[in-house]
Amino acid sequence: MLPASLARVRACRWIVPGGWALLGPEPWPRWRQSIGTQAGGLRAEKGGSESKEVSVQRAQRGETLLSAARQVKEAGRDFTYFIVVLVGIGVTGGLFYVIFKELFSSSSPSKIYGHALEKCRSHPEVIAVFGESIKGYGEATRRGRRQLVSHVEYMKDGLRHMRLRFYIEGSDTSKRGTVHVEVKENPEGGRLEVRYIFVDVDTYPRRTIVIEDNR
Repeated sequence: MLPASLARVRACRWIVPGGWALLGPEPWPRWRQSIGTQAGGLRAEKGGSESKEVSVQRAQRGETLLSAARQVKEAGRDFTYFIVVLVGIGVTGGLFYVIFKELFSSSSPSKIYGHALEKCRSHPEVIAVFGESIKGYGEATRRGRRQLVSHVEYMKDGLRHMRLRFYIEGSDTSKRGTVHVEVKENPEGGRLEVRYIFVDVDTYPRRTIVIEDNR
């Protein structure tokens, strides 16, 4: 038989702060165990909240990296478009320059060809041989097209020279001729001036018609 005081101790309840009720003769170990369980729960809750915060921070960092990568990609694309536009402008400007030089420059093959053809059209001997409505044309290509004019440029005595050759025919289609032209750079003004223009009659009777000779 246990003493009555010990029996009362075994039968009593121990109430500690926080609402925990402990039974039995050995309350302190159970009390410590209850406190440890509650602390573990608090640590688990704290760990869960910290894990959520870390996840949110990682998500925000990932969104920031994606946004930066998107901006870099868009900037690279805009730069590529800018380069393409600049190249297009350069090519277009080069084409306009070539066209302007060919059409309006006094030293272009087209201008020299036009000048020589007008000389042939107004020359009495050429009209007498070939007839009216004299037209000019260039070398025939493989596709049957006739180039405007065949020409070659070269330097002599430090001055630019150019030779041209094209063909003419008039209303008398049985007559054809080859026109030879040479121009030379003027050392003072830099312009190309005619040295000679003459026409070889390619049909019978063959002869050469000198239109201009400044050699």
